[in-house]
Amino acid sequence: MAELNTIRSAAGTRAAEIDIGLRAHMNKVYGSMSIGMLITAAAAWAVAGLAVTSDPTGATVALREGQYLTGLGELLYTTPLRWVVMFAPLAFVLFGWGALMRRGSASAVQLGFFIFAAVMGVSMSSIFLVYTPYSITQTFLVTSVAFAGLSLYGYTTKKDLSGMGTFLMMGVIGLIIAMIINIFLQSPAMMFAISALGVLIFSGLTAFYTQGIKNTYVEHASYGDQEWLDKAAIDGALSLYIAFLNLFQFLLMFMGQQE
Repeated sequence: MAELNTIRSAAGTRAAEIDIGLRAHMNKVYGSMSIGMLITAAAAWAVAGLAVTSDPTGATVALREGQYLTGLGELLYTTPLRWVVMFAPLAFVLFGWGALMRRGSASAVQLGFFIFAAVMGVSMSSIFLVYTPYSITQTFLVTSVAFAGLSLYGYTTKKDLSGMGTFLMMGVIGLIIAMIINIFLQSPAMMFAISALGVLIFSGLTAFYTQGIKNTYVEHASYGDQEWLDKAAIDGALSLYIAFLNLFQFLLMFMGQQE
């Protein structure tokens, strides 16, 4: 009996240690994600401010009455460079992130994430040219509330969400293809359908990613490889960051008021 009690006590102690470590791990995930969001917002706002001017001197492109594109704005939004800016974050995630995770240190992975967040901010800066600041702020707050609820569900639910992963990722691939096609078609009906599906898909991915981050920590915590866990936290932060931004952008298509 004494031996059994010792085993139970050890198991209980180990479970408590994992719970404490899991909370610290999730705090690192959400903290890194939050810093990435701040970097993205700052970069987007700064670039948009440099790209637009009220002074028509030397400007050749008028956005609307009293607003013109600067030289930087013309370069970013009216030349082929806009395609580089648009697809650079996607290319990094598809082709660069995996290599960085395998070969880089935890600090290098974190730096790579923050650089990615800055590039994403440049890519998203055009929303300040299209939508009013009020609608951007409003949509961001709505997205934050929705994200918090979805992530909390993914963390606390006992239901296994792993089966959703393949279906949702296929949906993401379909969305990307549809968005590329609609760049040329410019169909409002197709854009509405893309927006609705995007909200649903990235809502599901938020819960799916959160549960995956939690399960990954629990499965690997006993190995004692803190460097790997630190990299896994940044990887989880990137997943949730991408889910949040996509949810925000698709909601903005519904809720955003154009200038």
